[in-house]
Amino acid sequence: MIGLFLGDTDFSEIVLKKIKKLNIKYFIIDFSKNNKFNKDKNSHRISIGRFGEIINLIKEKKSKKVLFAGKIAKPKFASLKLDLKGFYYMPSVIKAAKLGDAAIIKAIIKILDNENIKVISSIFFNPELAVKTGNYTKLKPNLDDISSIQKGIVYFNKLNSLDHVQAVIVKENTILASEDRHGTKKMLSKLKKKSRGILIKLPKKKQDLRMDLPTIGLNTLRDCKKYGLKGIVLKSKKNIFLDKSKCITFANKNKIFINVI
Repeated sequence: MIGLFLGDTDFSEIVLKKIKKLNIKYFIIDFSKNNKFNKDKNSHRISIGRFGEIINLIKEKKSKKVLFAGKIAKPKFASLKLDLKGFYYMPSVIKAAKLGDAAIIKAIIKILDNENIKVISSIFFNPELAVKTGNYTKLKPNLDDISSIQKGIVYFNKLNSLDHVQAVIVKENTILASEDRHGTKKMLSKLKKKSRGILIKLPKKKQDLRMDLPTIGLNTLRDCKKYGLKGIVLKSKKNIFLDKSKCITFANKNKIFINVI
């Protein structure tokens, strides 16, 4: 029995679909904004402040492992109804919230660790969503591109593990834009058309790789075309790559490279 903490984005639905295909017993704690898993008979809607109820459910199901998939938004703490364990643990979550959404999930993982509940990688059942080192398109980065990519990697390595940045745009050894809590799409919208930049999406240096992995999909490629990007750079086995074959076909058609380092 696996416990699934599911939030928004298509990734959570992909994980659930794979678990069903593998005939693995599961239950859901639905953290999505609009309760999108409410039609699933194994789904439970529990407030993030009711840690006692969450932990009791996990133990009742005799589950030793859980995973997080999909975006879990920052809750409105003032409106949360807390149970006893909620009162005990919530101060650490509120403190973490000041550092960003990723810090909230880290705080929850620490709470689960305290309760002897193991959190596994979000792609544990979907290893096919990760990619290995190599160039996946007909077009490859040239020497100038490689120099710019290296500049972007140096930038990532200087980041704090709780920063929001999981993506930057580089061009000619210059950082054109960096992601904030509003995500990659918002960052790209600030670019000029035909920017000829390179999108680098990497996990932060000390990021907890069990959750919140940088993700790309067909919508990302469409945005890259819209703003005239030359290519995308990912990290081997540390990115989630949705609709892989469709993305590669689209990239080849629009002369965009996909490079995994």
